[in-house]
Amino acid sequence: MRYSRWLGLCLMSVALLGSGCAMRAPENVSNACAIFDQRGGFINNWQRQAKRAEREFGVPMPILLATIYQESRFHPRARPPRKKLLGFIPWRRPSNAFGYAQALNSTWDWYREDTGRGLARRSKFKDAVHFVGWYHDQTHRRNGVAKTDAHNLYLAYYSGHGGYARGTWRNNRTIINAAARVSSMAQTYDTQLRGCGRR
Repeated sequence: MRYSRWLGLCLMSVALLGSGCAMRAPENVSNACAIFDQRGGFINNWQRQAKRAEREFGVPMPILLATIYQESRFHPRARPPRKKLLGFIPWRRPSNAFGYAQALNSTWDWYREDTGRGLARRSKFKDAVHFVGWYHDQTHRRNGVAKTDAHNLYLAYYSGHGGYARGTWRNNRTIINAAARVSSMAQTYDTQLRGCGRR
């Protein structure tokens, strides 16, 4: 009885420590190996969770990570910055995007219904990386984008499947530049991940 109580307290402590740590972004979000080193706990292991999403949806892990990097820099409770009224008064946010993946309320509801993950939360990396894999898989199915094409996957991620198909991004230099950054970051993460085990 005493042993089981001690074990329960230990597991609770580990869970609490893990959740507190997970409420901050990793210290070095530009290095995939460093991210996984810092978030490599027994309960909340980011590398295992990202690998699981990669296997399920066929989207390479570097693209999953690069999408989250672009959207939130791995901040679990990220939101779009507020607009300024009269140039200095904090006003409304431009959208209800939230969390690691900056998923909109409506898109997140669609994801939870489609996958049956009703308890998924945008502020949990496990759920966010699964969402990104799911969304890119939807892009592949709906728009025919290759799952290895980080640039176009991100254009559809930002524009929506309909917006991507209509080409709403074509004259938007902000979106095009963001997609280029995702593609570049995915290549960087890929190179880093290939060398993680040799460090």
